Amino acid sequence: MFEETGFRSDQLGVITHGSLNEGIEMKLDSAESVEDVVAGTFVVIQGEKHDFFCMITDIEIEAANEQILLNPPDPSDDLLREVMQGSGTYVTVQLKPMLMMPNADHPELTDEEPASVKTIPAHFSPVAPAEADDVARVFGDETWDDGRTYFHVGHPIGMEESPVCIDLAKFAERSNAIFGKTGTGKTFLTRLLLAGTIVTGRAVNLVFDMHSEYGYGSQAEGADGQAQFVKGLRDLFPSRVSLFSLDPSTTRQRGHTPDHEVHLHADQIQPADILPLRDTLNLNATAAESSYLLKNQYGDRWLTTLLEAQSGDDFERLADETGAHKNSIEALRRKLAPFQEYDFFTTQPSPDDYDVLDALLENLDSGKSVVLEFGQYDDLRVYLLVANALTRRIRRAYEAKTNRYRQTQNEGDKPQPLMITIEEAHKFLSPDIAHETPFGKIAREMRKFFVSLLVVDQRPSAIDEEVLSQIGTKMVAKLSDDKDIGAALVGTSDASSLREILASLDAKQQALLLGHAVPMPIVVKTRTYDQAFYDALRSHPATISVDEEADPDAEMEDLFY
Repeated sequence: MFEETGFRSDQLGVITHGSLNEGIEMKLDSAESVEDVVAGTFVVIQGEKHDFFCMITDIEIEAANEQILLNPPDPSDDLLREVMQGSGTYVTVQLKPMLMMPNADHPELTDEEPASVKTIPAHFSPVAPAEADDVARVFGDETWDDGRTYFHVGHPIGMEESPVCIDLAKFAERSNAIFGKTGTGKTFLTRLLLAGTIVTGRAVNLVFDMHSEYGYGSQAEGADGQAQFVKGLRDLFPSRVSLFSLDPSTTRQRGHTPDHEVHLHADQIQPADILPLRDTLNLNATAAESSYLLKNQYGDRWLTTLLEAQSGDDFERLADETGAHKNSIEALRRKLAPFQEYDFFTTQPSPDDYDVLDALLENLDSGKSVVLEFGQYDDLRVYLLVANALTRRIRRAYEAKTNRYRQTQNEGDKPQPLMITIEEAHKFLSPDIAHETPFGKIAREMRKFFVSLLVVDQRPSAIDEEVLSQIGTKMVAKLSDDKDIGAALVGTSDASSLREILASLDAKQQALLLGHAVPMPIVVKTRTYDQAFYDALRSHPATISVDEEADPDAEMEDLFY
């Protein structure tokens, strides 16, 4: 890696200016082309005692004398331009140090852990592109601890053979987010991370699959713009993923049989489950408040009682008994009545109907992830109602499980971390309702109960800032709106220097990775979700390193194609 002098051979330039707060300035070597220097690139400053791992945040062209700029050489005079390059004209590159580690020249410091940057390198310290060893030193390697902790999600810009890993143990500890505008590949990133948690066993997942993209194979747009089919989580992990379907007939038409059919009863709905639907249903605040008055009067039968009301006399009676306004009750009834047309919804469950939550919890308790398909019911109001109603009850179940574990202190009672994946997350987590919905409570409070969120959204600016501040790890793809860029960086130190990096990302397959599960922010070209990825899962260390009690053949069948 190093020459006899201790300096790296592929030097980009040297440090000339800088401060701890404002960042470091590098003078680009005259032999280097400014067009080869890319914002977001991972580079290393070799100080006297430490390597400083940095990100390129800005690039400037400068001149030693203003007269040169007043009388520039003719564009066709290549010789004069070359003579002036590096002396009369030069390039400065802004670097943001993110992490410092003892370097190889000082073995007496090798016991030091990677640390946040608390000092800066000296004048003329050399700067070089990061190498594969640097990436592994900072971000870990899948081969460590049999692949149970680190998972490869991409590689730094220009470093195709240097995998960047996230620490899945830390990833499962907190709520996380994937942000990006439409078409940036958020669904691919989500599948990638979910596959990582499943293959390593770091978390069990509940995925609210609004568009049937996560369970079985689905059609997607390839890099060349052509349609391609990609595998779902059930395809990849047939014994570790269960499929629940709100629309089993559509699931069967696609050639698959759901493990469980989902039915939602009116008695299972609470007023808090209606809150995320206010905008979608155009429901005013007074009508929404009426649901609480109905609940106070009729208990769990409040929605059934409301939907069974037909005449003006019925609404008059409800208004008298609850104290709500008659017109508000009528408006609420009118907005919620369409749910009665859906096959999965009923006000009068039959004795043969079982509580789907019991089956769902049994799967999660056994370590199986669950994908809940909505099929033809890809209506946002259905998605919001079902996701909210089920998550509220799951949250309560995990609170009870955790309290039991704390009481018994028996490791067998310890809940496995649960990660709930939601798309269109801003509908559940907007500032006016986030404090009342189960998802808002999970983001703020449920870390201690082993439940977290994987938030997938294109409008982070519409999510409550308190929730955003609780997000542990983020993968942020291209965002165009300044408000969204600012929101995606809420709670992030040095957000100002990262804004420009976000603005410069490519539209596809690039993301800024930052937060709790990585030691420092880094721009990655995300891993491609294709056959090579499927094959890598099959040979992943966590798949082939089974314990003495496991059946190797059964483990391998989990990735049977």
